[in-house]
Amino acid sequence: MDDSNKKDDKPAEGLRKGLTSYGDSGFSLFLRKAFIKGAGYTDNALDRPVIGIANTGSAYNPCHGNMPQLIEAVKRGVMLAGGLPMDFPTISIHESFASPTSMYLRNLMSIDTEEMIRAQPMDAVVLIGGCDKTVPAQLMGAASAGIPAIQLVTGSMLTGSHRAERVGACTDCRRYWGKYRAEEIDGEEIADVNNQLVASVGTCSVMGTASTMACVTEALGMMVPGGASPPAVTADRIRVAERTGATAVAMAKQGLTPDKIMTGKAFENALRVLLAIGGSTNGIIHLTAMAGRLGFDIDLERLDAMGRETPVLIDLKPSGQYYMEDLHKAGGVHALLRELKPLLHLDTLTVTGRTLGEELESAGPGFPQNVVRPFSQPIYPQGGIAVLRGNLAPGGAIIKQSAANPELMEHEGRAVVFENLEDLVTRIDDEDLDVKADDVLVLKHIGPTGASMPEAGYMPIPKKLARAGVKDMVRISDGRMSGTAAGTIVLHVTPESAVGGPLAYVKSGDRIRLSVKNREISMLVSEAEMETRRKDNPVTPPTAERGYRQLFLKCVTQADKGVDFDFLRAGETTERIPRDRG
Repeated sequence: MDDSNKKDDKPAEGLRKGLTSYGDSGFSLFLRKAFIKGAGYTDNALDRPVIGIANTGSAYNPCHGNMPQLIEAVKRGVMLAGGLPMDFPTISIHESFASPTSMYLRNLMSIDTEEMIRAQPMDAVVLIGGCDKTVPAQLMGAASAGIPAIQLVTGSMLTGSHRAERVGACTDCRRYWGKYRAEEIDGEEIADVNNQLVASVGTCSVMGTASTMACVTEALGMMVPGGASPPAVTADRIRVAERTGATAVAMAKQGLTPDKIMTGKAFENALRVLLAIGGSTNGIIHLTAMAGRLGFDIDLERLDAMGRETPVLIDLKPSGQYYMEDLHKAGGVHALLRELKPLLHLDTLTVTGRTLGEELESAGPGFPQNVVRPFSQPIYPQGGIAVLRGNLAPGGAIIKQSAANPELMEHEGRAVVFENLEDLVTRIDDEDLDVKADDVLVLKHIGPTGASMPEAGYMPIPKKLARAGVKDMVRISDGRMSGTAAGTIVLHVTPESAVGGPLAYVKSGDRIRLSVKNREISMLVSEAEMETRRKDNPVTPPTAERGYRQLFLKCVTQADKGVDFDFLRAGETTERIPRDRG
């Protein structure tokens, strides 16, 4: 006899969760079971805790090319622990295949993830992602959905070899393309290296955004210990997947929801790790968006203060020399956390139900290696990211100082302005372009509303300067930069130019001052002149007639709020983080 109509105080579990409404809950469950039994399930299987598995496999996403193997391993772990695995598809985003930008689709993927978790019966969910925007999108959605959730990343690709030189995506992609633009290598060699940069499926092998999000997710406590670093095609990655499935069952039984793990202290740990790994500047935007879903605002001034006391300890490209597979062999994220121990909140919970401190203790003392530096011997004395302010960025801007040219971090130069992406493409390589090596390249209208915030902040060096040997210039925009890139590049200028921020009124020939030491980014133009420019050229924000683009333009926030949709953030802000350690 079916007992679905019995009344008790126990919350619905398994297939009884979120019954489709037909006005008769008994019939709703009866119908649900009838259909799922069409796939061959028995009542014994259907009475177990249901563990959803978000499947982001796609032919357009080679970063997720090992998805079938990971799903099978997660299922094995779930079943060994007494649960019922149910995989389901969601949107998949690949950085190089998403038009106009991957950031444009991140919030849509977060909505898809959240609503599919809500819509389908599951007691916990395993989120499988990897490529840059997929992990933050999944964690944003899971934070809002509120059921037990655990992240599994696909893992990094292996490195390749080009003419006996070890290479990997995508810092080396940019390095070789720069050589090609400078005519240091020919078309045959750039074609040869193109075959070697991505040696297997998986995410970028350097400390780009994917690797950054993997590391900070482990520090946040939302991943099994040791889950960030195993490469995609290794047995270690498969074993992590199996452990993830088993852990998800335990989380379901404990009711270990994201809000119990992703606390203010946990986000502070994640930010600390972001700074210490020389992580992608995109990590700030994603952590800000994730924190906003749980009612936390990230204070950029306090983040900068945290950076002044947190050295870069991971020797990975683009700030260092190694690759993710080397970090894994060196002990993974735990090797870093041991060095940061005095600066971490060790009482934060992880998906295992144990604290971060307990997990570090059980991991043991570590071993000699060269990839994770001792705290006393950093590869860069401060955190990888610095926060800038000034009349050009009253809401803040950032620079990845660990990957910048020290000779350019205190610099004043003449602005060479590009109004938008089309203008950049049209003029950057024009032999008649009025540009010198000590100028400052400025690109407008690539912020959240201006162009869906592409990774175009890494503007190419004009060809005529590249041929002359120029490797870096100060570059400023309201857009983003790939975590794999290096250079003296100021990003996320807020407010953006498309909504009337000061960047909109910069003209070629204006003097611009960058002082990383003083955390300043300023245009040397009087306020009276700026007011005249605002009156003469008022900015009209872009609009759209219909569809997702209309929603995006109406609701997207600025970079300092995570470029999330305003209606997806928590209804109330409860805390600003990082907190003042004093």
